[in-house]
Amino acid sequence: MKFISWNIDSLNAALTSDSPRAGLSRAVLNTLKEENADVVAIQETKLSGDGPSAVHLAELEKYFPDYTVEWVSSVPPAKKGYAGTMVLYKKGLSGKADRPAIGAPDTMDFEGRLLTVEFDKFYFVNVYTPNAGDGLKRLADRQKWDELYADYLAKLDKKKPVIACGDFNVAHTEIDLANPEANHFSAGFTDEERAGFTNLLAKGFTDTFRYLNKDLKDVYSWWAQRVKTSKINNAGWRIDYFVVSNGIKDKVTRSEMVDSGERQDHTPILLEMDI
Repeated sequence: MKFISWNIDSLNAALTSDSPRAGLSRAVLNTLKEENADVVAIQETKLSGDGPSAVHLAELEKYFPDYTVEWVSSVPPAKKGYAGTMVLYKKGLSGKADRPAIGAPDTMDFEGRLLTVEFDKFYFVNVYTPNAGDGLKRLADRQKWDELYADYLAKLDKKKPVIACGDFNVAHTEIDLANPEANHFSAGFTDEERAGFTNLLAKGFTDTFRYLNKDLKDVYSWWAQRVKTSKINNAGWRIDYFVVSNGIKDKVTRSEMVDSGERQDHTPILLEMDI
């Protein structure tokens, strides 16, 4: 089976805007269409609490025909048009969606950050992990999220194997970003956030990219939009992951980035498994 995950940074903009960046986003969607994945996870949809409109669904159909669409959006008391996740899967698959609350602090459980689809042989979990924020103002809450999320995956894993993906907002090791020395106190590379990811793996999970590419450097999934030359210079971070239960890690055959061309920000990631 083939899986794709992508932080799209506004599904509405990608599907309906006439901006140059939206054009780049649609080029990526065309690339994903050609991949013909069985399951597609999208983060940071930024849709309203009512989810995708008829226009959004019609546009999605052009790229992902005959897919079931599941979604969860940010709702009060969280901010409107914030975060949000979506999973699309081929209609030949039998899936059951869940939008779990994990007891996260602040408004995190209302921000549409977690969407799970149970398939016959595994759970598929799409996550948009909260960012620690400017000045690390949300770091303590982020640490609690990491702990609760790891416990949630471990609980699922007791029932059947887990394939979890998304924007985890952390570069786990020094080879997962271009400039580690300058970023030890930056959101996404603090000791606390890295420890949170280590804790997740210790509960019985595998980072599939590192499983297949143990020491591979200079391969990233995100380049800062605020720095115009970040992608040209490959000054990136690997913060998007496919993580699987240890019991099925040997079924992984591919785990890599999908080329997003000139578009900065996140690039999609791809996983293939014999499952």
